[in-house]
Amino acid sequence: MACLVVGLITAGALVTSKGAGLSVPDWPLSFGTLDPPNWWRISTVRAEHGHRLFAGTVALLTVGLAVAFWRVEARRWVRRLAWAAVLAVLCQALLGGLTVLFFLPPAVSVAHAGLAEIFLCLIVCLAVVSAPSWRRLDRRVSTVSEGRALRSLALATSGAIYVQILLGAVMRHVGAGLAIPDFPLVFGGLVPPHFDFRIGIHFAHRVWALVVAGLIFWTAGRALRRYRGERLLTLPALILEVLVLVQIALGGAVVLSRRSVPINTAHVATGATILALSTILTLRAWRREGAAGVAPSQSMRDALPSGAEP
Repeated sequence: MACLVVGLITAGALVTSKGAGLSVPDWPLSFGTLDPPNWWRISTVRAEHGHRLFAGTVALLTVGLAVAFWRVEARRWVRRLAWAAVLAVLCQALLGGLTVLFFLPPAVSVAHAGLAEIFLCLIVCLAVVSAPSWRRLDRRVSTVSEGRALRSLALATSGAIYVQILLGAVMRHVGAGLAIPDFPLVFGGLVPPHFDFRIGIHFAHRVWALVVAGLIFWTAGRALRRYRGERLLTLPALILEVLVLVQIALGGAVVLSRRSVPINTAHVATGATILALSTILTLRAWRREGAAGVAPSQSMRDALPSGAEP
């Protein structure tokens, strides 16, 4: 499901990159029907209607996932998290409809993009906390005193990534993707010689990208140093370091290619993947620190066979 949601965000990015948001002018139907004839033959209609079909499929699967958790999951908070995902995907569908019915207002379009990333994080959380590795992290006792610093840093990094995604969404939906036409310089210098809203949001997106990159390398470096050999923490950290470099290159390529559709779409997809990986690292760091240094209670000791180690 998490992979499907990244795919759905990518499909939505393709719609925006093609300027196809109003190629199907009605909602919830498409040209008055569920399956307009020959919809796949026109590129923009294929992108928009295909996105709708993809979104409907993900919504149905999310409901099925929540029902499955409700039936088999013992932890109440996890069951509630699953139903929160259902609520998020339904609100997301409504925002998508309002985007079309009100002719792509930037505020609604940005909210649609932002909620998509929150929905992704909810599904990622469900995947992480239901995996066997979640319990393995709980059983391992850490002797590292700086685990709390890692979990706080990872949480701050995830928040910064989300802010960057919102800045990018505003930039796309107000048409500011080429407000600064060169890269890596800014109008040939380091700071724009003048500002308006479009230049300001574009410049903020670039500056905050440096902040996010610094936080990612800081978080990943701490995880690699302090938890060397613990693959559940080091693997997402390593992938994050690689992907943030790829993302910066894609951001520059978007400008230099004059907003090429494939590059622009890949930029959004990579951003969603980075947020998902940071969420995974954050959850595992919090779980690891929650298990660190916790001595077993007397009742736990009493429940163990004679001579067994807790």
